[in-house]
Amino acid sequence: MAATRIVVSASTTAATTLLFKGPLRRPQSLSFFCPNNRLVPKKRLFTCSAIYNPQVQIKEEGQPETLDYRVFFLDDSGKKGFQRLEFIGHKAFCLLTLQVSPWHDIPLHLGDSAFSFIVEIPKESSAKMEVATDEPFTPIKQDTKKGKLRYYPYDMLLHFFLCGCFPFHCLVMLYLKQGPLLPPVLPRSGRLAEFTCLLRYNINWNYGLLPQTWEDPSFANHEVDGAFGDNDPVDVVEIGDSRGKIGQILKVKPLGALAMIDEGELDWKIVAISLDDPRASLVNDVDDVEKHFPGTLTAIRDWFRDYKIPDGKPANKFGLGNKAANKDYALQVITEANESWAKLVKRSTPSGELSLV
Repeated sequence: MAATRIVVSASTTAATTLLFKGPLRRPQSLSFFCPNNRLVPKKRLFTCSAIYNPQVQIKEEGQPETLDYRVFFLDDSGKKGFQRLEFIGHKAFCLLTLQVSPWHDIPLHLGDSAFSFIVEIPKESSAKMEVATDEPFTPIKQDTKKGKLRYYPYDMLLHFFLCGCFPFHCLVMLYLKQGPLLPPVLPRSGRLAEFTCLLRYNINWNYGLLPQTWEDPSFANHEVDGAFGDNDPVDVVEIGDSRGKIGQILKVKPLGALAMIDEGELDWKIVAISLDDPRASLVNDVDDVEKHFPGTLTAIRDWFRDYKIPDGKPANKFGLGNKAANKDYALQVITEANESWAKLVKRSTPSGELSLV
């Protein structure tokens, strides 16, 4: 159900239309109206929290794996719209929101150390989907590079020796060096043959974001080599058994955090598990992950370390001793990123090209 968020602002003599999302700070009082024309008494309000707790629907526009494809988040009316506050003289008229932002409007905290997690990339898929932080209402889209759709990894061209098995869960198309599209010739017994392979391999976990978080690019984290935030929401790697869907909102609990450094930028990876997973009650910290999901933390780190190498970029690095921090540290990361997001939507921090609606 759509909700109305009420804010106050200084008086203005000109009519102004503002598009906004999230909590806003307005230090001066003002009389204002809502669409029902009921006068709201003057108050001195300093903050306005997002009271919206949407029962969202997902609406796809365009065809998957095209540049126009978008996944929008709508309220239960199933309609697309926007929230607007109009100032006319001393009065403010507020309209209802029909479309919501997965980044700004989905609540982060769900109580009992549980958090909302929005799936961008389902496990065992390769299309690099992400929230479009620079578009109104921040829909999910497929990332691009030089105008082309991105996949994990992007056109991974490898030379390797065929040894009877392949190192990744992947789609492999083999080409002979002498002639692409010819059927591969397997090596004779006792010999190895080198093939040039176009290799696209899947991410092995549900991947997405924590809403209402932001890694501040102006903040240098001195615990992680002084790296600055990557200007995006905090990422989550969800290790449960079920495969999510693009735009699905899961209730997760954090288990640890990996401090990935991507071309000098800090890009946190929160390791979490869906509370609906059969093994969720067994894991509450990183040590439990090693016990019940052996090798998973190493696999996550190695996967994110290497996935950009085919693009000609260096391997990503990891801070904090190249190990996953524990749950308490992960909760601290989430708290700080949520505080950074709050400053962003209050306009206390420059937003640049980021969309706050």
